Amino acid sequence: MSGFFGCISKKDCVLDVFYGTDYHSHLGTKRAGLAFFSEEKGFQRAIHSLEDGYFRNKFENDISGFTGNIGIGVISDTEAQPIMVTSHLGRFAVATVSRIVNIDELANQLLSQYKTFSETSQGSINPTELVAMLIAEGKDFKSGIENVYGRVKGSCSMLILTENKLIAARDKLGRTPIIIGKKEDGYSATFETCAFPNLNFEIEKYLGPGEIVEINANGYNQLRKPNDKMQICSFLWVYYGYPPSFYENINVDETRYRCGEALAKKDDVEADFVAGIPDSGVGHAMGYGNEKKIPHQRPYSKYTPTWPRSFMPQSQQMRDLVAKMKLIPNSSIIKDKRGIFLDDSIVRGTQLKDNVRDLHQAGIKEVHMRIACPPLTYPCEFLNFSRSRSNLDLATHNAVKQIEGKENVDMKDYSDTGNGKYAKMVDKIRENLDLTSLKFQKLDDLVKAIGLPKEKLCTHCWDGSSYF
Repeated sequence: MSGFFGCISKKDCVLDVFYGTDYHSHLGTKRAGLAFFSEEKGFQRAIHSLEDGYFRNKFENDISGFTGNIGIGVISDTEAQPIMVTSHLGRFAVATVSRIVNIDELANQLLSQYKTFSETSQGSINPTELVAMLIAEGKDFKSGIENVYGRVKGSCSMLILTENKLIAARDKLGRTPIIIGKKEDGYSATFETCAFPNLNFEIEKYLGPGEIVEINANGYNQLRKPNDKMQICSFLWVYYGYPPSFYENINVDETRYRCGEALAKKDDVEADFVAGIPDSGVGHAMGYGNEKKIPHQRPYSKYTPTWPRSFMPQSQQMRDLVAKMKLIPNSSIIKDKRGIFLDDSIVRGTQLKDNVRDLHQAGIKEVHMRIACPPLTYPCEFLNFSRSRSNLDLATHNAVKQIEGKENVDMKDYSDTGNGKYAKMVDKIRENLDLTSLKFQKLDDLVKAIGLPKEKLCTHCWDGSSYF
């Protein structure tokens, strides 16, 4: 995943862009970049790796040299960006939140036209540079962005910085959000609305799927109307999103409370406490505990000063170690107790298995795991959520292989909660994780908790139903 923030103002907006982008640090771990334009200095840009530090630390020396009333910032899980290009449309910078499934096909088409790529992304084609090249094929920015919409399979939202305006363009199916913010001296565009309050922005407009708007310091102009169909990622509310943020005017943490509440209403297990697996499981646990009137406690405390990210180190062995080191069990709460634990999802299950082992070592009596979404049976093709080298990395596929004794099984029956195979798969996952009991959210209940019609949500990783 990635996240971005842009601003255009009647005064210098460097600090707004700096802090607004920093509020997206939970969405990206690899690269980050800032770009600005001013009449005095022209275009300015800095890009840094985040694999050995924080966004704020990496860029605090850069911002003293930046000036401009217009700028964009991005934090990415993959490529270095924003990309800056010079074309017949003029000089511009672009930042994307994207996953381009057909990137090799598109790159080969451009190479056959004798075009060249100068940027790299982990040794391959930089997706944002490819998007910039597709934009430059249009007669203007609107037609260039529509060229991206028409040719990219996957997802792509973008912010474009020119000398005098911002252009915000949401993915054609709205898989990721863009929200316009307003304050007295200017406007902003963001992925996460949690960036707004402390910068004094108020939510002005939620862009629709495929909508394109041109923004200046006095307002914005719609260049393209939104599409009718939407497939916004459900995981924005379940896992990715920061608790104070809103998408489609629906708050993240309130949705998590409703998820936990829905699980509690269909559960009859008795326990001494309920707890959330930090961080995203906490909201789900609060909803569950409030509904069941079970005390909400912290059997785990998250230690972040020196163990901020479990996914920063290059080796899996080190990532597993960091994941273990940052969660400290509290034996006083755990020993001889029955606990209900809420988590957003089970992807591979390796970290959760370590957490459960710690609970048993601390003397817990029962471990009841409740998951806020259905089992992940289909790898994400749109946002890199459950990306893996193999489907067998997913806990569901590994369990089904154990049940059937073979790989590449059709997961349709295992996604159907009314099918006996579903129950066998869940019990095998429970057994693999050494849990007393395990229950997943039903898809209908998750959809209801979010509050959008099912056809407007991407639920592909649970039922394989979504489309390009």
